[in-house]
Amino acid sequence: MSLADDLVSGKHVFARLFGANPDLTIMDISRNEQRILHLLAQGGRIELTRTATRKIEKADCFTRDGWLYPGLDLILFRKLKAKRAIRSKGGRPYQITERGLRLVRSQPDNK
Repeated sequence: MSLADDLVSGKHVFARLFGANPDLTIMDISRNEQRILHLLAQGGRIELTRTATRKIEKADCFTRDGWLYPGLDLILFRKLKAKRAIRSKGGRPYQITERGLRLVRSQPDNK
């Protein structure tokens, strides 16, 4: 496959030229996203409440100790899911993925 084919097909030309995998790039995440991912990295989980028509009504974030964390709403849940930082397997509660662990990596203090 040539570079011209990549341009036509819409693939990531930068990744092809420089050998980077676009799925593994690190992006900035908000403080709220970071808080939720920290809780999940420590063993927490996200449980969904659905309506009778199977639409998501509410998302609850629980710490590993079982405490409800109030800082999660549906918008934040959808952002984390879109970034593939969380996932659910087999109908179980949502947990952090390897990508989510990379996103929430420790960073030096900028003070």
